[in-house]
Amino acid sequence: MTDLVGDARRPSPEAQEALRMRAVAALRAGRDRREVAELLGVTVESVTDWWAAWQVGGLEALVSRTRGRPVGEHQVLDPDRQQCVRQSLVDHRPEDLGLGGQLWTRAIVSDLIALLYRVRLTEQGVGKCLKRWGLSFQRPDKRAVEQNPEAVRAGREVRWPAIRETARAEGAEVLFADQTGIRSDQVSGRTWAPRGRMWFTVYRGLFTAEVFCDFLDRLNRQFDRPVHLLVDRHSVHRSRKVRAWLADHPGRITMHLLPAYAPETNPDELVNADLKRTLLPTSRAHSVDQLVDEVRRFFHRRQKQPHIVCGY
Repeated sequence: MTDLVGDARRPSPEAQEALRMRAVAALRAGRDRREVAELLGVTVESVTDWWAAWQVGGLEALVSRTRGRPVGEHQVLDPDRQQCVRQSLVDHRPEDLGLGGQLWTRAIVSDLIALLYRVRLTEQGVGKCLKRWGLSFQRPDKRAVEQNPEAVRAGREVRWPAIRETARAEGAEVLFADQTGIRSDQVSGRTWAPRGRMWFTVYRGLFTAEVFCDFLDRLNRQFDRPVHLLVDRHSVHRSRKVRAWLADHPGRITMHLLPAYAPETNPDELVNADLKRTLLPTSRAHSVDQLVDEVRRFFHRRQKQPHIVCGY
């Protein structure tokens, strides 16, 4: 039993339980309390307490238990009320419940609890509740309030699979397109990125129907098979001139409009973000011509990096 003497000051719960069991067993065998204490390296008072506990509760009284207050004990809100608050956070925004604001913070959650149950919790207490409910502090998705979730869902689950199957049956190419701008006086960039490949044009001035039709001409010359082109609902894409170009080239380029206010449905948005994140912090352009050259060099690099384009 001497192997436990060195651990007697700060024993683990398992070691404590073993000490108590051994002490009681030794006492039941007729040993003296002081002798048992010396053998186990504990105090006589501890041996006395363990013996008393065993006499009252048997071996069950000697089993180690987790210290501290049990989870849920003495909580201000009962489980039903906690579930009600949690569901309110999941299903609603603060402004929906008359609390103001778009995001749930600990302070606003405290206000909600006070409103519902006339109980005021500290922000620290609210934080503990939120963690216990399986919630975490997250950055919200950026989504336009005008976005139609049903249109986005239908685009992803119905229209996109249909476009893909049609293109496969036709042996056609599927491309996504988007426009972006990098400004130095008046200059803009335009990028297009299909799966693993990229076509682009850089132009000065505004994005117009003429610019887009010029790109369609170049795209039409590039492919010897039909193209399905997915674009956002920019007014240029819906312009009379673009519709006329498409009508004059039947069977060559079929244009599909993505859901409104849903940039996350277009992987080309990530191309734009890549351009600005990569180019702007390191750009040394002092003129429009230099900026145009830097934009072109960026896209030429990406054209040689299909693994990055696929990552979009």
